[in-house]
Amino acid sequence: MTVIKPNCRVQFTPDDVAFIVETLGPRAGAGDCLVQLLADEQSRDLILDDEALLHAVLAHRSCLRISTAFYFYILVRHTFRRSGLADRPMADYVAAVLAEFSQIERTRCVVKGQEQPLDYFVDMLAALESVDDTTRFHIRAHIGNQSLFLSGVFPDRLRFRTERCGAPGLAFYEEIGRSNFRAASDHRLARRYELDGIFNTLAERFQETRRALNDLRDRLLSLGDPEPPPDVLIKPALQ
Repeated sequence: MTVIKPNCRVQFTPDDVAFIVETLGPRAGAGDCLVQLLADEQSRDLILDDEALLHAVLAHRSCLRISTAFYFYILVRHTFRRSGLADRPMADYVAAVLAEFSQIERTRCVVKGQEQPLDYFVDMLAALESVDDTTRFHIRAHIGNQSLFLSGVFPDRLRFRTERCGAPGLAFYEEIGRSNFRAASDHRLARRYELDGIFNTLAERFQETRRALNDLRDRLLSLGDPEPPPDVLIKPALQ
């Protein structure tokens, strides 16, 4: 498993820069000056907060030539700001999770030494008892990410399964996501990857973050197939 990092803002492509210059350059007065400002971290963050970028993304999203990282960062950052979630690194991290999990195979918890991916929370939690310390951190981070992704992007589907099948509801996902982000935040690897603060914030504000993603999904976001992965993380043992 790879560690997801809040790095959407540092991996923009030439097409992303061209999009920013095309959108903001005429107003800024000089495209070359804008490119130079993007190289400075503080200036870059202020530029990315410009509402004109969000409007441009939404107006042309069916034919945009921009990276997944840029697309999700703009959507998440502007949605989170309206929801009172002003922390840029957290928005960057959540955008990175959406970018990663937009590829269905990346949603699976693959553990070294296991023949099959761990597709259910009950299996992931059981694995915590037998894996090494590093793998334990990866699994806890994955559980937190997966809980946020499912409850944030697919809340209606989770509610449907709760009503029709007695499957765990949103409160379950919030609690298991919150508790695993909190545990992951205390791990030495969280400090090494500078994720301890982000994980702690996600643990403290999981419900607010989930609701902000619900708003993003309802108004702005399309991940293609409206269905989450089949039977994702729902197993009779957890009902």
